[in-house]
Amino acid sequence: MDLSILNDLKLTKVAVSKIDTFDFENVKFGEKFTDHMLICEYKNGKWGSVEIKPYAPITLDPSARVYHYGQAIFEGMKAYKDENDDVWMFRPDQNFERFNKSAVRLAMPVIDETRFIGGLRELLKVEKEWVRKGLGNSLYIRPFMIATESGVIASPSNEFIFCILLSPAKSYYSGKIKVQIADYYSRAANGGIGAAKASGNYSAQFYPTKLAQEAGFNQVIWTNSTHTHLEESGTMNVFFRINDTLYTAPTSDRILDGVTRKSLIALGEHLGYDIKIEPVQVDTIVNAAKNGTLKEIFGAGTAAVVNQIEGFAYKDDYYQLPDVADEDSYALQLKEALTKLQNKLSDDPFNWTMKL
Repeated sequence: MDLSILNDLKLTKVAVSKIDTFDFENVKFGEKFTDHMLICEYKNGKWGSVEIKPYAPITLDPSARVYHYGQAIFEGMKAYKDENDDVWMFRPDQNFERFNKSAVRLAMPVIDETRFIGGLRELLKVEKEWVRKGLGNSLYIRPFMIATESGVIASPSNEFIFCILLSPAKSYYSGKIKVQIADYYSRAANGGIGAAKASGNYSAQFYPTKLAQEAGFNQVIWTNSTHTHLEESGTMNVFFRINDTLYTAPTSDRILDGVTRKSLIALGEHLGYDIKIEPVQVDTIVNAAKNGTLKEIFGAGTAAVVNQIEGFAYKDDYYQLPDVADEDSYALQLKEALTKLQNKLSDDPFNWTMKL
């Protein structure tokens, strides 16, 4: 990193912090934010200075391209505090790389590591007290970029804002969830933007997910365009345990290359699990549910970490998964291994954590 880029970083602090009145025990994911945010503008073909300022609304022209053509990308990351009050980021290099891949796919400028990771470190130094210790506590990090050039012209913007928000977090889901396997709507297609963390990918899921929730389910597991292969859930990559083998779909143009997904794969292999990364057919999972060999399904993502799925619906049938004892659950074993590593309660043989 070229740290000289941050020499002209502008820091404006709030007069009075809201941390003393913040209820950390009753946090709804993503609803409340810390005192400050980071912002950086792209104009005239280059990124400007990094600014850390009080959290406040961003004012844009009504014709800003983001409103009309959806040029917007984001990332989801987390920071943790160990027992020594040191703050750690988890695999920020992976989010940085994926952010720039998303930017390229949406005709947006890539951002340098210094502004992204270096700027984030400076922001976390300012907001260090917002990171709480203990398993289950974290500070959710939301970097994003939006197109800000004015004009209702269907062409890429030449002006952008890069911003980072911080939000104290606990669990995204409380308890096990029920899912519906998509057999009509599709999330992504080959050659599309399914592998990019583009804002439009999520808004396009809202309606089918709303229908699933009205039917009593929490989320949708998306399938390919022919609805024959399972891909990912709305907020998570998905793992399937048949007997003692874990299956997950390979990444593609349609599937997000999840940081938690790849971390669980590496952890599982390190722990000696049999893991197969290959296309997962809907019929295979349905048949395994019928014959009793399907032991677990769970989702994995930065927000959710690892979330167990208690059952799924496909077409007109619902399949309840068996109750697996906690000590025998691959989902819980992997979740424990990952969260302990993230919170510095166990060794990090992969060097995934970065100290502030």
